[in-house]
Amino acid sequence: MSVLAAGTGIGSWPGTSPRHAAEVVVGELADLPYLPELPARGLGADMIGRAGALLVDISIDTVTRGYRIASRPSSVSRRATSMLEEDLDAFEEAWEKAAGAGSGRPVKVQAPGPITLAAQLELANGHRAITDPGAVRDLTASLAEGMAVHRAALARRLGTEVVVQFDEPLLPAALAGRLTGVTALNPVHPVDEVLAIGLLDECVRAVGGEVLLHSCAAEIPWTLLQRSAIGAVSVDVATLDAEGLDGLGAFVDSGRVVVLGLLPAVLTEGPPSLDELVAAAAAVTDRLGFPRSVLGSRIGISPTCGLAGATEAWARAATALTQRAARAIR
Repeated sequence: MSVLAAGTGIGSWPGTSPRHAAEVVVGELADLPYLPELPARGLGADMIGRAGALLVDISIDTVTRGYRIASRPSSVSRRATSMLEEDLDAFEEAWEKAAGAGSGRPVKVQAPGPITLAAQLELANGHRAITDPGAVRDLTASLAEGMAVHRAALARRLGTEVVVQFDEPLLPAALAGRLTGVTALNPVHPVDEVLAIGLLDECVRAVGGEVLLHSCAAEIPWTLLQRSAIGAVSVDVATLDAEGLDGLGAFVDSGRVVVLGLLPAVLTEGPPSLDELVAAAAAVTDRLGFPRSVLGSRIGISPTCGLAGATEAWARAATALTQRAARAIR
């Protein structure tokens, strides 16, 4: 059984207290706790800004539309590094209180994937970095090395296995050529599938261990992911149509893991019951014709993307319910 066939979360968390977030995540998730990300803290704390603390020999700075690659270390990168260190200290403290070292419980960390990172960062000329093949290569190598260092350092601090999640919400848009350019006269051409696979595989090789890819996009490129070294994919079940479910089934049938986003990140009505969650997970595997044993070995459970927008009370409740559901389906 893969450690990723478990109860876990996507990564983001509401509020601004890393200590509180770590205590809840470590306390409620027995399967696969994760290092929380708190984007409400502002610059350097969101998914792309956080990359400023992970990239090796590349700095980032802010522009009107978001972030750009900087020619020298910036205050944004330093701020991101400071907040990441604060997060790590808070998580280590919660981990020690929970006697996590030596418990065999793995931990998950998250970072933007190479394609989404290159699509979101700007070059000095204002164009997306993904339009420059050299910039894409440099960013991917820097990200891969940075995540390898980050994963190894955290594993030493916690005394446990650390798995890595790469967030790729813009992967489908990049492949389909739907990313917008600076103007209509500067289109962003589609990313070649072979190139995309190579970028993802480079990150997987550098990081080592188990790697999960998360995407909240409606169109998951399942065929591409099957050809890659990615061992698990995290998706929002509500976004999958019949074709998406078939792709999910083929991915699972290849011996890999899918983490199903089943709990709403933001509660708009009554929360689902434990029985409803278990039934929803079973409905996916039943629809695909898999035996129920697959639920315990190749299916994980999580809330959907966007928990940073929830109340702290629901974030805690959803995390606890996720763990109960994961245990129930096993």
